[in-house]
Amino acid sequence: MAEKQCTLKGEVSVSGIGLHSGKNVSITFKPAPINHGFQFKRTDLENQPIIKADADNVVDVSRGTTIEQNGASVSTIEHALAALVALGLDNVLIEIDGVEVPILDGSSAIYLEKLESAGIEEQEAEREYFVIKTPTSYKDEERGVELIALPDDEYNINVMIDYNSKVLGNQHASLKNLSEFKNEISSCRTFCFLHELEMLLENNLIKGGDLQNAIVVVDRKVDQEELNHLAKLFNKESVQVKQEGILNNVDLKFPNEPARHKLLDVVGDLALVGKRIKGKIIATRPGHAANVNFAKKIKASMKSEKNATPAFDVNATPLYDTVEIMKLLPHRPPFLLIDKILSCTEDRVIGLKNVTMNEPFFEGHFPGEPIMPGVLQVEAMAQTGGILVLKTVPDPENYLTYFMKIEKVKFKQKVVPGDTIVFDLSLLTPIRRGICHMGGKAYVGNKVVMEAEMMAQIVKVK
Repeated sequence: MAEKQCTLKGEVSVSGIGLHSGKNVSITFKPAPINHGFQFKRTDLENQPIIKADADNVVDVSRGTTIEQNGASVSTIEHALAALVALGLDNVLIEIDGVEVPILDGSSAIYLEKLESAGIEEQEAEREYFVIKTPTSYKDEERGVELIALPDDEYNINVMIDYNSKVLGNQHASLKNLSEFKNEISSCRTFCFLHELEMLLENNLIKGGDLQNAIVVVDRKVDQEELNHLAKLFNKESVQVKQEGILNNVDLKFPNEPARHKLLDVVGDLALVGKRIKGKIIATRPGHAANVNFAKKIKASMKSEKNATPAFDVNATPLYDTVEIMKLLPHRPPFLLIDKILSCTEDRVIGLKNVTMNEPFFEGHFPGEPIMPGVLQVEAMAQTGGILVLKTVPDPENYLTYFMKIEKVKFKQKVVPGDTIVFDLSLLTPIRRGICHMGGKAYVGNKVVMEAEMMAQIVKVK
């Protein structure tokens, strides 16, 4: 059974400090309509510009993921996005009154808890997945980074990290299903090495850091004077290096918490693909730059697949021939414009028309240069779609089909005698009360000749 898109039942807010900006920020998650995706709204700026959570809008990955659009930006978005994905949400408006998403405790746990409290609501549209069909990879050999997407029935992730650190060693984390995210991944905090912390402090780049939202790995000897200096910077009475080689600011929640946090970041950054993924992700030494570049490669594969011409076997035995079509549709020659139905599922139908010089409309439509009228191409597509909706009733012969709306019609190529048009239509929303909302394309060979969205309703004959 097809999955439905989901949004929040109500709105929920969180406030906190931005890790790098040091400014207090409030962020509110609100319900959004179908096909909205994740979008941020900067409520503190004039005209409240919208920034779509999309890999193509990423402008900085140096200390988190930053997106920019319509003259506005928002940074450190990955932990909040990971929580949205893990909860199965598809459409959420995220209002924020500052430039940076609050760091909170350095994980996704608080976001996930708050979002859960708002409740989740199914919407009247099917969820779209990008199914990984062929391996897709991104590699940075200089940094030893590699991410690979492989075909799989579920979205699962494996992460391996190795920073040549005796303290961390080689670590591995895995997520077999997003249902495990809450208990196994969401509470895992960001981490940094002591030398990175010192560099950030010297350059005033972590104004919101307080040692409660990060694991600090100490992989060298540190004298007491340096520890006293760190304690002073973070308003602590004292800080010490634990036996495991981390500062005593926090206790590890898992022995491999750093690897689990890197997995959390992968989930958040890959939300920027814009669709749910079905596939296995294997990530070696991932980081925000690699994650975003990988998301862009997946998006490119998605776009390429969308634009690829479907493979149609026009010579295969049809599901319905002309005689069988007339048992379903009320149309009759010369206005029956479909010759075959090649296939028909609960949400997709493929029909075929052989265009011949014997068509009656060629007598008066450009007889010197016969071209199939565009309106009849639309009608043929509608008849194909009519099969889909009439299949939902036990007595289709007792129903008539009426147009309610036709939009986004584009004609891209002439259709002439000798052409075979294949109409491929899919539901855009579920069929309700005999109303069918479809989007379709018409192909001649490997070229799209026409496309449209249409809505029709079947009505029982009195």
